[in-house]
Amino acid sequence: MQIGVETAKAVDQRRVFVIDEDEITRAALQFMLHDEIETHELATPEEAYAKGVDWLKPDVVLLGVSFLKARGPALIGELGDRFPGVRILVVTDKSDETTAVDAMKAGAHGAVVKPLTLEGVRKKVDTILGRGGAAPLVQLSMMK
Repeated sequence: MQIGVETAKAVDQRRVFVIDEDEITRAALQFMLHDEIETHELATPEEAYAKGVDWLKPDVVLLGVSFLKARGPALIGELGDRFPGVRILVVTDKSDETTAVDAMKAGAHGAVVKPLTLEGVRKKVDTILGRGGAAPLVQLSMMK
C-alpha cells in the first residue's frame, strides 16, 4: 500500500536500516518508510554489519535507544566506521531523552521521538537525506 508517495522519492536509490530490539517498532518504521525508500529491519547492529557487506550499505540508520543504553554512545562511532557517511537517527521515548542527547553529542544526526507518526518519520528521514521538498534553486531564480 502506498500512502502519499511522491514518485521522485519512490525511485530514490538510497536505503534505510531500522535497527531496534523491539520487533513492533521495527515493523512500524519499515511500514512507514518502505513505499518511499528501500528499508530493511534488523534486530541488532551485528545483523546490520553483516547485511551491509559490499553493496548494501545504508544511507540512514534508525537506531533504537536500547542499544545506546546497553552499549553507550561509542556505538554511534562504530556505526559510522562500518558505514562511512551514514546518517544516524536515534529512535527514542521522551523518557530516554538524555541517552539520545548523549548520542547526538557522539555524532548522531538527530532523533525520532515516540509516538511515531507516518508524517513525522517520513519528514525526519527526508530532512536527514536532504530531500525536504523545497524547489531547486534553478527554479526559484527563474521565478523572478
